[in-house]
Formats: sequence, structure tokens, C-alpha cells
Amino acid sequence: MAESVATAATPVVANRGAITVCVILAVIMQALDTTIANVALPYIQGSVSASADQINWVLTSYIVAAAIMTPPSGFLAARFGRKRVLSVAIIGFVVASMLCGAAQSLTQIVGFRLLQGFFGAALVPVSQSILLDIYTPEERGSAMALFGVSVMVGPVLGPVIGGWLTENISWRWVFYINLPLGALALAGVGIFVTETKSNVLARLDWIGFGALSLAIASLQLFLDRGAQLDWFSSLEIIVEATVCVAAIYILVVHTLTAENSFIKPRLFLDRNFSVGMIFIFIVGITYLASLALMTPYLQTLMGYPVVTAGVVMGPRGMGTMLCMFLVGRLIGKVDIRILLGAGLAVSAWAMYDMAGWTPDVSQQTIIVTGFIQGAGLGLLFVPLTTVTFSTLQPQDRGDATGLYNLSRNIGSSVGISIVSYLLTRNVQVNHAEIATYVTPFNRIFEMPAIKDAWDPLTLAGRAALDEVITRQAMIIAYIDDFKLLMILCLAAMPFLALLVTSKQKKAPSDDHPVVME
Repeated sequence: MAESVATAATPVVANRGAITVCVILAVIMQALDTTIANVALPYIQGSVSASADQINWVLTSYIVAAAIMTPPSGFLAARFGRKRVLSVAIIGFVVASMLCGAAQSLTQIVGFRLLQGFFGAALVPVSQSILLDIYTPEERGSAMALFGVSVMVGPVLGPVIGGWLTENISWRWVFYINLPLGALALAGVGIFVTETKSNVLARLDWIGFGALSLAIASLQLFLDRGAQLDWFSSLEIIVEATVCVAAIYILVVHTLTAENSFIKPRLFLDRNFSVGMIFIFIVGITYLASLALMTPYLQTLMGYPVVTAGVVMGPRGMGTMLCMFLVGRLIGKVDIRILLGAGLAVSAWAMYDMAGWTPDVSQQTIIVTGFIQGAGLGLLFVPLTTVTFSTLQPQDRGDATGLYNLSRNIGSSVGISIVSYLLTRNVQVNHAEIATYVTPFNRIFEMPAIKDAWDPLTLAGRAALDEVITRQAMIIAYIDDFKLLMILCLAAMPFLALLVTSKQKKAPSDDHPVVME
């Protein structure tokens, strides 16, 4: 009976195929920008004269802005209408992309990436809502599978397309490519998508939203700027830490006392949801942080051309997509905790293998290990999303989805900042430690072959020796970062015991799977 009611409530939509194509195109455009800039980072770094830790702001600024604006996207769609919000998001995203491509300084490109994240945050959830509206309950499973694939196209095509554009045209075209994609998506939305009713009575909890936004922004500044300013010896860092703590305090107090708060505290009483938030935070750290490490490793240490770097990183996304399809068939037949444990174990093994790499590692090894790491991620995504929402009431899942994606985005930005800081710091520490063995009294420098190339008593010899020491220090620093990511994967395993695997109750309003945005 419920099924027939739901089916009747879903109108027959004209041009459904065209609507699907244009909203999927908008999703692909947003997904591409998550990874397409990774392989171009060394080129952007040289163009804007940024340091190794500063250039990662290009990644973290986009993620932070998207994290801040993802939770209120549902309110915006309800208040102003989905078509209007989606159109504005596409226009803003494309304009911000053009500004990123034309940026002449680090400050400009980071600021424009913030704009990209602000506008791009609404593309995925609003597009997903439109797809759910135009398909019947029986067809929504297939629609969400297509939607999930479009979200994962970014990690597959991003490095490859970004590498080709950077090598053959310019790094600026990794942003300019959004113009034709955005124009097609905007034309399709304008022609085929019908507007939904706007609710003028919809209200946003501005205090909660403002406190959350301030906490995220100040935390990211604290992490990104701390290493440069020697942490708490700097007044700026003290101010940022104080603002972050104060904003979190206001958010917590307001959430617990307000009648209609931005974050619903009852959500965290659900054990699966709370554990899922921790899991997706760790997934966010390990996935994008490892991508941020791989790009400079391949191009700086191994000397790969940007196109080659993009090609060898592409199979990572293919492994994710393949395992997402596989796991979709296993859910309901295999204990979800087993799937999650397998995903964490595979991810940890991939990190363990990467911790043993040197710049002499073969392309085949990089491709296979990347594919395995992506497969581990694919084993985690679908079952983690399923179990996180399985014990929540259907009416709570809209708010829960926003928080879930917020946790993933924060994990990604925090992870990139931490591994970048540790990489820079450990290179310095390792360089100083290795350099203690470089003295005129070290008998190894009496060997003719070594003395000719690395004589510490000559200027040319010292320069060559410093280059070798720096390279070795970087190799060790990368190994330390990969080990840290491996430990994080293993540390998440005990939380599996806390998950409840009771069957999800079926409700008329709960006739489609939840897909991570």
C-alpha cells in the first residue's frame, strides 16, 4: 500500500533523461574539482611563489568552504526553490573557477577557491534531491547508483585530465575547463528542470550556523598557519585557537538549549550515527591526505611528468568504483562490520606498502597499490553510509546527511593540513640528523668516488651533498606520513564492535538508499 502511494506521488516527468544528464553534469563538474588540481599543485606553487605547506591551502580552502555550506543547502533549496539554488550555484561555481584560473598570487587563488567551495557545496545535495523527485521508488536505486558513479568520476578522471591540461596547455585550464561543463549544465537546468515551491516561512538557525562556520574556519587557519608562525609563540595563532574554542563552546551550548538548533543533539544519541561520524572523519583524513602526498612524491621525488603522475593515480578511483558496485550486491548478505573491517584492513595494507617505497619504486607497484587503496575505500563507503543511517528515523536523515558530509570534509581538510605540516617539519628534522654525520673526519669521504662528487670541503661538493641529504630527508618524511595514515586505519577497527547491525525499518518515506554526497 505504501509503495503504491509513493508511486502515485511521483509524477511522470517530461524530459527525464535530459534532466538526469544536466544534473549529473553539474555533479561531475564539482567532483572533478576535488582532485583535478592535485597534479597541478607543483606548477601552481611555482607560479604563485608559495612554499610546500602553503600551496596545500589551494586544496583545504575549497574543502573547508564546501564543509561550511553543505549543511544549509537543504534550507536554501526549501526557501528559494531547487532550480533557482542550483542555477545560482552553477553560475557562481563557474565564475569562481574563471577567477581561480586568472589568479596571480597565492592569496587570490585561495580566496577564489573559497568562493568555489561556497557555491559548489549545493551542487551535489540539490542534484540528488532533483533525481529522487523525478524517479519512482522502483527506479530510485538505479538513479542513485548512477549518481554515486558520477560522484566517483572525479577521483578517476581528475588526475588524468588535470595532468594532460597542465602538461599540454597550462595549469590554469584545470579551472577553465569548468566553463563549457557549467554552460551545458546551466542550459539544461534552465530548459528542463521545473521550479519547486519556495517556503517563505523556512528559517535557518543563524547562531548555530555562524558558530559552526567560525569554528571550522578558525581551526583551519590555526592548522595551516601554526607551523609558519611557531604555534603559540604567535599572537595570531593564540587568537585563532581562542576563537575556535569559543565558537565550539557557543555551538555546544546553543545546540543543547535552543528549541530549533542548527544541529539536532538527539542524532548523537544514536550509536551507529556517532560511530559513523568518527569513521567518516578518519576516511576523510586518509583518502584526500594520501592524494595530497602522492602528487609531490611522484613529481618532485620521482621526477614524473605531470601527465604520467595523473595516469598512475587514476586507477585508485577505478578500484573505488569497482568495489562500490561489488559491495552494493553484498550488503544484506554479509555482516556490514566484516565489510568495514576488510575495507580498513585493505587501506592499512596499502599505506603499509607505501611506507616501504623509495623513488626507485616501479610504476606497476604504484598503480597496483593505488588500485588496492581505492578498493579499500570502496569497501568502506557504501556499508559505512548504510550502517550510519540504518537506525535513524527517516525524518532525521536530512540533518544527519549534512553532518555526515561535514565530518568527512573536515577530516579531509584537517588531514591535509596535518600531513603537510609533518612533512615539512620532518624534512627539517631528518636533514639536521643526517647532516650530523657529514664531517671532514668521516672516513667515508676518503673514498675516491664519493670525494669527487660530495667533497664537504668544496663549495660544489657541499651543494651536491646538501641536495642528496634533502632528498633522503624527504623520503623518510613521506614514510612517516604514510605510517601515520596506516595507524589511523588500524586505530578505527575497535569501533566496529560498537556498531549495531539491526535491520533498517522500512517506511513509506524511506524507499531509497542514502548515498554519501
